[in-house]
Amino acid sequence: EAIETFRWRTGHYPRVVHADAIFRTRANLEYCKQRGIRLSGPRLGRPKIKQLKAQKRLERMDSRIRNAIEGRFGVGKRRYGLGRIMARLQVTSETVIHLQFLVMNLERKLRLLFTHFWRSPFRLSKFFFSVPACVFQ
Repeated sequence: EAIETFRWRTGHYPRVVHADAIFRTRANLEYCKQRGIRLSGPRLGRPKIKQLKAQKRLERMDSRIRNAIEGRFGVGKRRYGLGRIMARLQVTSETVIHLQFLVMNLERKLRLLFTHFWRSPFRLSKFFFSVPACVFQ
């Protein structure tokens, strides 16, 4: 469903899907293979003893991307209350989730903006090696 939503929004299928291992079923693998999508994660079945270095590197990169995504979900649950949604209707729950992600994105943008503007006075003070005393009066 998420892949078809992506296709509806962008007009093409994604090149890679970074999903949990639970979604690496034979049906999902076949669905992705038919559409030319690479589904990240370990292969099904017994792990091979000798694995190509390129394959190991690709799996590590996929794991890093997936860990970053899961980390953001963890922050959302811990800091923004995504784990405590009490709405009863599906529409209300989806609205609450969208608003919480909007707040997460806005806070990140404001943090970047704040550090951008406050970084320059500190650079100037390092440039002149000291801040004049009249600044603090």
